[in-house]
Amino acid sequence: MGEPGTAQLHTTLPVHRARLGLTQAALAERAGITRKSVNAIEAGNMVPSVVLALKLAQALEVPVEELFALA
Repeated sequence: MGEPGTAQLHTTLPVHRARLGLTQAALAERAGITRKSVNAIEAGNMVPSVVLALKLAQALEVPVEELFALA
């Protein structure tokens, strides 16, 4: 997990998901991915590709940069 921004993604993703009142399954459906992938990202066990990060940002209605924002 040593890549810049990855530590923040697993904490920002559930915050944005909760803001929209989405479950992991609902976010996965909106993004066209599996719930297992959302769970793995939120658990810090998976680093999404650029394409996947863009899909998540679109599903969450935020700029992709916001998903990787530093605290």
